[in-house]
Amino acid sequence: MKVHLYKTASGKDLILEYIESLSPPEIADGYSILQKFKNDELDELKIKHWRGRIWEVYFYKHNRIFYVYIDGENVYFLHACRKQKNKTERSDSDIIVKRAKALGDTLSKKFI
Repeated sequence: MKVHLYKTASGKDLILEYIESLSPPEIADGYSILQKFKNDELDELKIKHWRGRIWEVYFYKHNRIFYVYIDGENVYFLHACRKQKNKTERSDSDIIVKRAKALGDTLSKKFI
């Protein structure tokens, strides 16, 4: 599976930046998540439907990455954050929705 990470207009990779900001055990787990997606080993991950066609994968305690399948071969990671409460924070939710809509406009698809 081909993994696409969200990048800003200037090319800044926000998913890897988030993972790199974590503690060493969390970094290792974050990179293992990316590798498992690339190797199509999703059965080993804790995945949950979030909203629309957006899913989330949990890693190392309270971290999660939100993503969307573009097609059978491509997955696009939209946002990474630390889970603070039982519900997605409003600011994180707004970011995810905005990025999903922008991606959908670019690809002429609807994700949310």
